[in-house]
Amino acid sequence: MRPLPLVTFGVTLFTSGLLAPAVANAQVTVPEDIDRLVLESGRIKSAKPDKEKLFIDIRGELQLRAVGLRSFPMDVSASVIDAHPGAVSDSLGQHGYGTQWVRLTPRLQYRDWLQVVLQLNLFGDYVFGDVTHDVAPDRYPRDDARDAWSYLELRWAYAQFLTSVGLFRVGQQSNHWGMGILANDGDHPSLFGDYRGGNFVEQVLFATKPAGKESPFALVVGGNLVYADWQARLYRGDVAFQGVLAGFYDKGPNQIGVFATLRSQQTSQTAAQFATYSDNIVAAAVDVAGHFATPIPGSPSTFLYGAGELAFILGSTNELRQPDQALTGQLTQIQSYGFAANLGVVHEAHRDEGAPSGQVPVDSSPLSSADDPRTWGDIAAQVEIGYASGDANPYDTTEHRFTFDPNHKVGLLLFDEVMRWQTARSSAAAQDPLLQNGSRPTPGVNLLPSNGGVFGAEYIYPTVIVRPKPWVDLKAGAVIAGTTTDLVDPYRVATQGSYVNYRGGDAHRHDLGIELDGGFEFRLRLERALRVQLGAQAGVFFPGGAFADASGSIMSAPWIVVGRAGLQF
Repeated sequence: MRPLPLVTFGVTLFTSGLLAPAVANAQVTVPEDIDRLVLESGRIKSAKPDKEKLFIDIRGELQLRAVGLRSFPMDVSASVIDAHPGAVSDSLGQHGYGTQWVRLTPRLQYRDWLQVVLQLNLFGDYVFGDVTHDVAPDRYPRDDARDAWSYLELRWAYAQFLTSVGLFRVGQQSNHWGMGILANDGDHPSLFGDYRGGNFVEQVLFATKPAGKESPFALVVGGNLVYADWQARLYRGDVAFQGVLAGFYDKGPNQIGVFATLRSQQTSQTAAQFATYSDNIVAAAVDVAGHFATPIPGSPSTFLYGAGELAFILGSTNELRQPDQALTGQLTQIQSYGFAANLGVVHEAHRDEGAPSGQVPVDSSPLSSADDPRTWGDIAAQVEIGYASGDANPYDTTEHRFTFDPNHKVGLLLFDEVMRWQTARSSAAAQDPLLQNGSRPTPGVNLLPSNGGVFGAEYIYPTVIVRPKPWVDLKAGAVIAGTTTDLVDPYRVATQGSYVNYRGGDAHRHDLGIELDGGFEFRLRLERALRVQLGAQAGVFFPGGAFADASGSIMSAPWIVVGRAGLQF
């Protein structure tokens, strides 16, 4: 169950500048904003720049969350046992809390050839109320151990140049590819849950159309130094360089592409006084992704859409190793893969349906606005399936675990809370200072946390959104999931020699369980460039046999309720 070093790095698909001509000239029968018909994020669109003048646009959001949750049993660390003799399990320690963030995205554009973009996060993951304990290895642990500067996050700071040969982008930026299971910029809203983090790289990127501006084919090449992602952070000593070569066909609502990446990562370690060595990772990824949309015959306002992504990772590392490997120099091989695909249908409603020609029906609701869109998706339903390879033996010489990027959200609770904190606690407990090897924990244990991403699991994820008005969403979903290998807790293997699950139960039971989610959201437009969001989400998880303890008793059903308020501007 050791996590592979993901090559979280892809290509942003530009929707303006270089790629705009092909989209503009395509004979599109599907609405250009079909993504909005499916998932209305509430974000305010940027104003159209003046191509003859200097243009400055500032967009952003303030988001508030109030969360209540029912905790669940996890590993108990040596320090907790020392303080509470006889303890056999421990909770997250968090039952109710509030959090918020401010995200600002200023853009400066000069004519049509220069764009400068910044994005800042302020107070992200700052917690009011209960805090967690013994889950610090998670990237965003919701504890109180962070200093003030950690709540200021510079996400983007890059310049983009459009030339006669292609588009250049230079600076700190994020990358996003396909459905975002491998490379995800942390700036794409989801039906349930919230985005956090993302991959931030110091990058030089070049995109071009070798066959001319009107061609649907594009090539991208780039190189970067990772500033922070889910596996490496430059400020803690992880030095990771990456390169990319990608190509894709993009025409209207249809796209297919492939990219290949190569990552070399090194972290200096100290084994004893004056004795240093390096943890090294060399890994390559190949990712194929695509999406489509088409009208359903006989129903011109109903559209079928779908997307898919398949990723393979191969490589080697000495960061995940056993004592005999350290003596012989044998590397651990990385062989993992994952895929996700969805298929859905959305119906487009029109504000002037049933009204006399040239007139728009009057909506007497206080939440209605003349600026509401004239079309919206009044019902959207889809099914997503996914698979991530797993690793039932955390201490052999091959790493098979694949972990989705945590910003590819699948439900609200199972992966983003239960599995996330189980893995973080396992990592923290393995590094407890009271353990015999606490000062030098097992190599690679810092990579155990899933951070909320799907790993070693397969799932079916049906969802439905009903939108009777452009400004209100009613949504529901379910997650049915199982493991792809035996579910083994690496901490218990290391300390007890037992290949058991995170509760000490039978690792051969693969049924993770069923999660049910629901929620609603209202959007009130105060003026043309200001929108308020109010809503709530809730989920309950009914655990399966993979969460049974040694006696076969399955843990009680965890639940979560989230109150949501936001301001988009």
